[in-house]
Amino acid sequence: MTMNENPAALLPELFLLGGAVVGLLLGAWLPRHRQWLVRLLAAVAAGAGLVATAVAATRPDQVVFGASYAVDTPTHATRSIVLTAVLVALALSVDGTRAHRRETEFVVLLQLGALGTVLLGGASDLLLLVAAFLLASVPLYALAGWDKRASSVEAAMKYFLSGALLGVTMLAGTALLLGVGRDTAYPALREGLAAAPAPVVAVGLVAVLAGLLFKIGAVPAHFWVADVTDGTPPGVAAIVTTIPKIGGVVAVYRLLLVAIPSDGPDWPLLVAVLAIASMTLGNLAAFFQTSVQRLLAYSTISQVGYLLVVVAVAGRAAQAQPALLFYLAGYAVTNLGAFAVVAALPGARTLDAHRGLARRRPALAVALAVCLLGLVGTPPTAVFLGKLAIFTAAVDGGFAWLAVVAILNTVASVFYYLRWIAPVFRDGGTVRDVAAWPAGVAYACATGSVVLGVVGGVVLPLLVGAPLS
Repeated sequence: MTMNENPAALLPELFLLGGAVVGLLLGAWLPRHRQWLVRLLAAVAAGAGLVATAVAATRPDQVVFGASYAVDTPTHATRSIVLTAVLVALALSVDGTRAHRRETEFVVLLQLGALGTVLLGGASDLLLLVAAFLLASVPLYALAGWDKRASSVEAAMKYFLSGALLGVTMLAGTALLLGVGRDTAYPALREGLAAAPAPVVAVGLVAVLAGLLFKIGAVPAHFWVADVTDGTPPGVAAIVTTIPKIGGVVAVYRLLLVAIPSDGPDWPLLVAVLAIASMTLGNLAAFFQTSVQRLLAYSTISQVGYLLVVVAVAGRAAQAQPALLFYLAGYAVTNLGAFAVVAALPGARTLDAHRGLARRRPALAVALAVCLLGLVGTPPTAVFLGKLAIFTAAVDGGFAWLAVVAILNTVASVFYYLRWIAPVFRDGGTVRDVAAWPAGVAYACATGSVVLGVVGGVVLPLLVGAPLS
């Protein structure tokens, strides 16, 4: 492991930042009908970031800029998933934002939020973690109210108020951990916390986790998820329910594994309880939803629960990290695919409005079925293999009871996904014109979910490699 201040180690992040800054300046001068150039620039920046990530993954792991940012396997995976999600989100939102007078702002806010998410995944210092939290939050608050509809403005206000409260809580926890640990860099903080009073460490840890739980939409910091998802356009809802979770979950994993001493607070049990609460509440709340976006909102809460299952056994099971990162990738592509179908059918806001879709748009109906069954964890999709890896890791880590609860929740989730799928294959109903770009994204995501599940045996070994400490 080396420590340096080489900006070249942050090329993917710099590409995102450069795309946002240059795009903002470019959009200020372009006429409305040419703002698509800003979107093209963002796509090029994300593509360049993926190339830079692939190159960086072939080099030794390192910590850069003191001990604040780790460039290791979890960071490479976070970069890859987030940048791919940015490309998907850019394509998904074309029809909804094309020639809009704030099209540039949409693209720039997406890139800045994605940048903060990537930094969350690689942060190895409490101060950088807080800064990344803010960067991953503030642009998305603005994005939630981007189209200035009444429902969007209300959603943005709820999102902001929840984030402000839990962000301040996170700052208080950071100050507490710094006070007793006498450092902010994770490795040094771990040594300091080992000698600190356990109750104080526990309070500080819970406060920091409160902010990260808000970022990923987990119980008990989930109250904003349903209203924000249901009150914003599908493209925005897809972004705020998918991209922040990627870096947020990796940040929780790295914080607990690297910064918290093993003989400190019993965080595995705490995370296990949060996982059960998120899975169960998300599933129960989704059972009787009739709005497709609200159903997907509660679905995302339940999906976070499965991710927290494997976080609970971090450091206890060899397959914990590969399972976590692979599930994040599978969830991202599948969830974005489901939202792409919603965006492709702007007039179909309820489950019953999808009646007859299979007869009129069979390809789109198949894509929807693949994505929804993929979220359940049906073979051969990526989420199926991810859940299998998670359950195996939980058993190996001594949390077999947690795996059983997760399996029961998986079975229960079939009910509300089938409530959406069933009308699709029934006769009757009317389906309006389908938006071309989101439909194409839905086809691509459904295909990607299956392909990733099939080649998962090749991908999983690439995700092995403990975070730097």
